[in-house]
Amino acid sequence: MEFKISGRHMDITDPIREYAEKKSSRLPRYFDRIQSIDVVVDQRDRSFHVEMVVDIERADDIRAHAEGEDVYACIDAASERAERQLTDHKEKLRNRKHSA
Repeated sequence: MEFKISGRHMDITDPIREYAEKKSSRLPRYFDRIQSIDVVVDQRDRSFHVEMVVDIERADDIRAHAEGEDVYACIDAASERAERQLTDHKEKLRNRKHSA
């Protein structure tokens, strides 16, 4: 699996990079067919906008957004939203296969 962390209008520091990698490395627990995870951190005036794009096999990408004043809280929120979407996707696949 490939991680890509980038910043718009700001430089990504090592602590932010490590924190984003730590949070996004938890996502394969919820769905094992993840090919890559892209995290984009954008600074707008005094707020941050974090977008997490999860590329999974044989399905559309999962996108999770979060916006706030603390970059770490935004990464947390985007990660939680991606976890929820992955869980819902996995449940949808599981229910489709076992409907009788």
